[in-house]
Amino acid sequence: MVKLNVIDLEKSEYKGGKSSLCPGCGHDQISNVIIQAAWENGLPPEGIAKMSGIGCSSKTPAYFLGKSHGFNTVHGRMPSVTTGANMVNKDLTFIAVSGDGDTASIGIGQFVHAIRRNLNMVYIIENNGVYGLTKGQYSATVEKGSKKKKGAVNTQNPIDLCAMALNLGCGFVARSFSGSKKQLTALLRAAISHKGMAVIDVISPCVTFANNDESYRSYN
Repeated sequence: MVKLNVIDLEKSEYKGGKSSLCPGCGHDQISNVIIQAAWENGLPPEGIAKMSGIGCSSKTPAYFLGKSHGFNTVHGRMPSVTTGANMVNKDLTFIAVSGDGDTASIGIGQFVHAIRRNLNMVYIIENNGVYGLTKGQYSATVEKGSKKKKGAVNTQNPIDLCAMALNLGCGFVARSFSGSKKQLTALLRAAISHKGMAVIDVISPCVTFANNDESYRSYN
């Protein structure tokens, strides 16, 4: 028997296209959780706007909520575009995905001011510690001492985006792991229900460049 949610929709109504990410990528698990949380919360797909920047993470909106609105913005500028969309579409639920490079480097100023404005959105950081689209350079969030499959050990201190969000007064801040489906689903459902800015930093392993024992972001 097909299960329906509180608005009589099957979970299939919340799915998107087939993923083109590397098999085993943690980002695909996050996409599955977004589908699950939106379905469980009974959000009408047409009442959701999914926003993204640039990077592996920002390819993922094609893989979930295929019947929702969407905008793939330029690198690091997703919060500004979401601010404008929010101002004229306050009835929409904004679910945004961004990578650690997109958020903690080129977009860090945008991230800070979105929190300062308490923009009504769910901001999911798909945090793998590398730039996966440009051959795996370390991002600003990777831990000191971490080592990828190839290359030198990271010698720089990381930016802790959760600590930054808390320091800026964000009302909902959480961290989880892409493989913890039950925990992450519960956090995302709560974030969707939160009024104001909700930040979820999700550790999401990159199987291509950093899924090795020396990496602090591997499945191991």
